[in-house]
Amino acid sequence: MGFFAREELEKMGFASLGIEVRISKKVSIYNPHLISIGNHVRIDDFAIISPTEATFKIGNYVHIAAHCMVIGREKITLSDFSGLSGRVTIYSSSDDYSGEFLTNPTVPEEFTNVQSAPVSLGRHVIVGAGSIILPNVDIGMASAISAMSLVTRNIPEEVIAAGIPCRVVKKRSSRLLDLEKRL
Repeated sequence: MGFFAREELEKMGFASLGIEVRISKKVSIYNPHLISIGNHVRIDDFAIISPTEATFKIGNYVHIAAHCMVIGREKITLSDFSGLSGRVTIYSSSDDYSGEFLTNPTVPEEFTNVQSAPVSLGRHVIVGAGSIILPNVDIGMASAISAMSLVTRNIPEEVIAAGIPCRVVKKRSSRLLDLEKRL
């Protein structure tokens, strides 16, 4: 996997760019001026990062695996130590599927009813492969989302959640918070 050199990343025009940032040359990044990237971040092949109007904040020690998509009109926050496994998708905007409106970005806005709301992943949140997170969701600190889950509502802190729709399954160990202190 080839990563952009620091000089190449700086020329992209990010809102901010931390140290030890590794972004694959096969990543698609749109509107980098809306994206803040912390320290020790890695974004792997074929990820798509596409804010359209609001800022995206990627904290420190964040990993975005291959084939992830982070897209939308509202703010998306990936807090420190959070991670997205392969093929995770986060939307901060969604079309209205009721049939009362037209859908897709090629249709003039007056004929659509796109709903947009922020999405936030707390510190130490891990999202399993193939999961989808919809607008207006906060995932609490140190929670884990199991693979192939559909997250449509807030998830509290320090839990493991799974399913379609995603629901809390059990408590998650908070030992990782002690490990963070040692780091």
